[in-house]
Amino acid sequence: MTMMDFNHQAGGIAPAINHLIDVALEEENRQQTPRSYLGASRLGVECERALQFEYAHAPKDPGKDFDGQLLRIFAAGHLFEDMAINWLRMAGFELFTTKGNRPNGEQFGFEAAGGRIQGHVDGILVSGPKSVDMTYPALWECKSLNDKSWKDTVKRGVALSKPIYAAQIAIYQAYMEPEIEGISQNPALFTAINKDTSEIHHELVSFDSALAQKMSDKAVRILKATEAHELLPRITREQSHFQCRMCSYADRCWGLEG
Repeated sequence: MTMMDFNHQAGGIAPAINHLIDVALEEENRQQTPRSYLGASRLGVECERALQFEYAHAPKDPGKDFDGQLLRIFAAGHLFEDMAINWLRMAGFELFTTKGNRPNGEQFGFEAAGGRIQGHVDGILVSGPKSVDMTYPALWECKSLNDKSWKDTVKRGVALSKPIYAAQIAIYQAYMEPEIEGISQNPALFTAINKDTSEIHHELVSFDSALAQKMSDKAVRILKATEAHELLPRITREQSHFQCRMCSYADRCWGLEG
């Protein structure tokens, strides 16, 4: 049997190697210490009951844990963010990602409600080229998106296309203000990278105080209800709702009364 014959027989060597990679990634993910707080990046999720399950570390439905492919997508997202940081600095922006901008420094972030609500920001812009009409300091948030999602974000803007990201930006601007004065007064810079084409979209996002307050109230409501062992309402009365079909806790949720 030639090497070419082997590579084409039953998919060749790829499935065996990929299986080992996925098993290793999934095991690494299982070893991660679960969050002990409600993450600000998740507050834009519409279903408050789903966020309750996340906060309480409820077991996910069978087959709904992160698989190797999704974990690879997450890892690639971190690499795109690292590249974007380097590109912006090369372009003349002074961008801090950790306090003191040290390689192993503490990430910028905030805690509220006794540490039960936390958020960690991608970066803080403190200056930039004069040719770019921005004011500083400014929050910087970066996401990598597939081509379809990226094009929709460019077309409609982050607030309409990606309300979860818009909520994340608003609450970060609000809660980071005590530490970084002026960050809520200056528009944030949202950077979206097209993972398929490497096109880059940049968008200024003005502080939405009403959205920030709404998300803060939502977080408190989730904490209080969860700690009182009370279930918040589902997002819908229909189990076939598209968000329920995608939810990691759908079986658990619809198996409960109320």
